[in-house]
Amino acid sequence: MEEGLSSLKQFALPVSKLASWIAAGAMVFGGVVPYIPQYRDIQRTQNAEGFSIHVCLVLLVANILRILFWFGRYFEPPLLLQSIIMIITMLVMLKLCTAVRVANELTTRRRAFTDFDLQYFWLWSRFIDYIQCVLAFTTVAAYITYLLIDSSLFVETLGFFAVFTEAMLGTPQLYRNYENKSTEGMSIIMVLMWASGDTFKTAYFILNQAPFQFWICGLLQVCVDITILFQAYYYDRYPQKPSSHTVPSTSTKAL
Repeated sequence: MEEGLSSLKQFALPVSKLASWIAAGAMVFGGVVPYIPQYRDIQRTQNAEGFSIHVCLVLLVANILRILFWFGRYFEPPLLLQSIIMIITMLVMLKLCTAVRVANELTTRRRAFTDFDLQYFWLWSRFIDYIQCVLAFTTVAAYITYLLIDSSLFVETLGFFAVFTEAMLGTPQLYRNYENKSTEGMSIIMVLMWASGDTFKTAYFILNQAPFQFWICGLLQVCVDITILFQAYYYDRYPQKPSSHTVPSTSTKAL
């Protein structure tokens, strides 16, 4: 009997480790999956109108702050690696979208980060301008974090802003649906991917005892996803009066 239990434990241990590795891998790379078809579509059609580059801005800020939060309060390495992978992904998306947008623009005027023109913030003509902005933000944020790293209040607030920013990423889509009184053009499959990914992510946070900021904002993300799915059901069952303008709608959210 004891030998049987011992053999069962020996079998269960590697299975548990394998499951843990798979979960960690899903956390690290799951967030970039929705952007693969988007990248291919933009590259194929040479049209980036359906993808908001402000999503890249939000995700870059959120993940840079999350990495800085790690220096003040250690959390699971897969979550740190996830942020690094997401930053790289958003920079790749920005590079493609900028090249496509500039190629399609009729105007020959070039806008740069060093113009410091708020009217064209995050609408620059060269990819290098986005890199300059990201580096400037990272440098300032890192310096402030270095000065206040011993303040628990600052560190916890930094962590909250990092995950809260990402948690609010679905709200532009939510508002766009409400404004248009329709979800036409929005991929239901993509929203289901958001919901499943956010649910998995939140469960991962809770089970791995991640800082409370992570799982609270994870729950908020799930609520936003469910609300968007409800919009899709409601506007399909009870069509509303169409708005006077149509806004292209493509999924623009990370898992």
